Amino acid sequence: AGIGKCVALELARRNARTILACRSRERGQAAVEEIRAATGNPAVLLRLLDTGSLASVRAFARAVLREEKRLDVLVNNAGVTGLPFAVTPEGLERTFAVNHLGPFLLTNLLLG
Repeated sequence: AGIGKCVALELARRNARTILACRSRERGQAAVEEIRAATGNPAVLLRLLDTGSLASVRAFARAVLREEKRLDVLVNNAGVTGLPFAVTPEGLERTFAVNHLGPFLLTNLLLG
């Protein structure tokens, strides 16, 4: 939804192979189908990713590196605000993990 969906739509319009990295399979698949229909680009894909989970970030990065020949653009757009204090299963404060640590780890794993 929001900025991420708009960016994905514009990339798909430009005929880019576009991977939507989403926490929710249902919402992500709906966005994929909407973008494919609007652009005619069949190369719009869904991959599950929760940037609040470093294990999820690592699994996503491994899959991208294994499945994709190259990566030209990475848009880190995940973010939360105003949530009550919570700790991830890895012992990290949730907002800090989602907004900072997960995207930082993802970017570094996909470099090179």
